[in-house]
Amino acid sequence: MLESLLYPKTVAVMGASRTPGKVGYEIAANLIKGGFEGDIVPVNPSGGEILGHKLYTSLEEYGKPIEMSVISVPTATVREAVISSLRAGAKAITIITAGFKETGKEGAALEREITELARSHGARVMGPNCLGLINTHHKMNASFASYMPEPGGISVLSQSGALCTAILDWAASRKMGLATLLSIGNKADLDETDFLAAFADDDDTKVVVGYLESIASGDEFVRVAESVAAIKPVVILKTGTTTAGSKAASSHTGALAGADIAYGAAFKRAGVIRAESFEALFDYATALAMQPIPASDRVAIITNAGGPGIMAADAVEHSGMRVATLHPGTATALRLKLPAAASVGNPIDVLGDADPERYAAAVEAAQADPDVDAIIVILTPQAMTKPLETAREIAKRARGEKPLLASFMGGEDVMPGREELVASNLPDYPSPERAVAALKAMVDYGAWRRRPPRVVTRFPVNRKRVDRIISRQLRTGRLYVGEVKAKEILQAYDFCVPDGRLVSTVEEAVDAAPRIGYPLAMKIVSPDIIHKSDIGGVKLFLSSAQEVADAFELMMLRIGRKAPEAMLEGVYLEHMVPKGREVILGMTRDPQFGPMLMFGLGGIFVEVMKDVTFHLAPITSEEAMQMLMGTRSYKLLEGVRGEAGVNLSAIGEALQRISQLVTDFPQIAELDINPFIVGVFGDESVAADARIQLSAGGAQ
Repeated sequence: MLESLLYPKTVAVMGASRTPGKVGYEIAANLIKGGFEGDIVPVNPSGGEILGHKLYTSLEEYGKPIEMSVISVPTATVREAVISSLRAGAKAITIITAGFKETGKEGAALEREITELARSHGARVMGPNCLGLINTHHKMNASFASYMPEPGGISVLSQSGALCTAILDWAASRKMGLATLLSIGNKADLDETDFLAAFADDDDTKVVVGYLESIASGDEFVRVAESVAAIKPVVILKTGTTTAGSKAASSHTGALAGADIAYGAAFKRAGVIRAESFEALFDYATALAMQPIPASDRVAIITNAGGPGIMAADAVEHSGMRVATLHPGTATALRLKLPAAASVGNPIDVLGDADPERYAAAVEAAQADPDVDAIIVILTPQAMTKPLETAREIAKRARGEKPLLASFMGGEDVMPGREELVASNLPDYPSPERAVAALKAMVDYGAWRRRPPRVVTRFPVNRKRVDRIISRQLRTGRLYVGEVKAKEILQAYDFCVPDGRLVSTVEEAVDAAPRIGYPLAMKIVSPDIIHKSDIGGVKLFLSSAQEVADAFELMMLRIGRKAPEAMLEGVYLEHMVPKGREVILGMTRDPQFGPMLMFGLGGIFVEVMKDVTFHLAPITSEEAMQMLMGTRSYKLLEGVRGEAGVNLSAIGEALQRISQLVTDFPQIAELDINPFIVGVFGDESVAADARIQLSAGGAQ
């Protein structure tokens, strides 16, 4: 796929210039100086030559077919250059020129016209408004970047041309090789999903790195990214995420979700490693490109200074990984090789006067330890430290079975050692914390790769009942589904809801109360009142006919004063459920990625701490449990200080049933079950309150 773009045999440069410093000159010069082995066809109506190559006045003068065209001409003549390229047989077109949809409606219209023109001829377009592309293994620098990196295993796609140049500068400073670098610009035709699919089939690409400001098609991106991540790591820095879209949400779930949360959930599903910064992007990519994926998360730390060793151990623990408990045989082996004052626990402290041989012995022992999955080696520059020689000894002992990451701390003194490590395919970081963060990314990716096959359970449910309720709501233009109908929908999907009745007079309330059973909850029912408790629309623990009558009359009085325009359907009398742990279950439908499920503990954990997790639907039983374990308050659910834990499997099943419901009915835009009351194992879990928001157009 995209062979003509990534591995063309003939490249035309439309708008090649004889003047150094101009974009057209730099692109042609980069192709020539970079050693491109195919045919280079620079085109300029004025003719002449560039660096010993003939400048053709047109592709007609060249007279032979081309495979790729790189266009760097004024915006007004881009269409003409595209037509000329297509006539010459181009199957790939890279448009460097800016001035398209980023400038407004006219530019957007021209961009669409050019894209449709290319597609009608079976050609694909990268850009416009981009830096170009580099393929080191094809010796092709079809960009106006000033640096051609050495061949390597990291391929880069970026929406920002400026970031591409920063990446190239980073690669030069670290003496790191790259495979392919693509500046994808406006994404008029080819987008991140197309390039991800291409990298999956590219043998030269070991790790995919991306900088994205937007994603064209959420569903397609998740599908393709998941298939690529199953083969090779994908690390992405995503910017441009805000929570502005959540301000209009009517549910807790919608208010807590946002674009950033949605991308996080999508990346989690697809196995994409998310970098939070430019620094982390290449910290992770470097480790993944150079080292094997760890089998688990038990980390051995080797250091010549106590403080940095403790820093690393703290970072490992805080990340959720484990500081390995070394095998007894490892301590025995270390005592034979290290001074008596050295620590043979973990961290392994080889002392400040450590020579290269001590480091070598410690690395060998950690490599041989069956209870160690990964190794971090820390070096600080002491008077007797030999960074270069130590790096060489470490590299000799790196077997490639367990990942080994280094942190040679310092500046000029350790630089020779750092360069030796990178040359030996050992990632090095300026601080232990950054080394640990990179290792954590590797551990998480490994766990994702080893996950069981995704099997989504389908429960027997009453879809027809839900379809009737939703269809009736939409026919009457009522997009908000209140508690009564929302609970009917949940019952159809086998949720347990408390017994209750909708009543419209005080007499009906008093008559229904004993049949429902005391104690009772009373709630106002109105499509115009969403937050019932805010205006006195909820009354709890009613235990007699008189209390029911008094509560009804007082509620109607208060609502009449506080919401005089609200249309009232009556009040809902409901049997109060037994005490238990209150959690919130929900869903909001993201416009890019579809239904996102939410889980969190009720009360302060949602309102103040926002301790919630999200996951894209549909989910498996394993993913449901991961949602529970992803909250900081998970320990409360398990049970602490002698308090019994709750029925975790009941929460997991409830999340799966919501997943099935919102997948079956794309008309559901938002859903909250708050609270969902869950007790100890054996007690029935109950949906105590619920509300649903529909979308008039089906899926949002």
